[in-house]
Amino acid sequence: MSQPLERAISRFRRLPADGGRADSKSMSGLAFRAAVEVRMQNLERDIGEVKSRLNGLIFVVIGAVITQLLLKVVQ
Repeated sequence: MSQPLERAISRFRRLPADGGRADSKSMSGLAFRAAVEVRMQNLERDIGEVKSRLNGLIFVVIGAVITQLLLKVVQ
């Protein structure tokens, strides 16, 4: 591996030097990552809900068009 990559990996693996407590900068980084993860999960759920509503709307519109066509053919 390259030197910068090895240093970056070793920083993530290194244990805190103050008896097991992480510094506030790394804790804020962890908190930020956790917050981003929660937001991404919520966004995925919301996008899934919008997708299902859009599919339902498309189904209703297509059903209405088919119904109108059948009514015109029957008359």
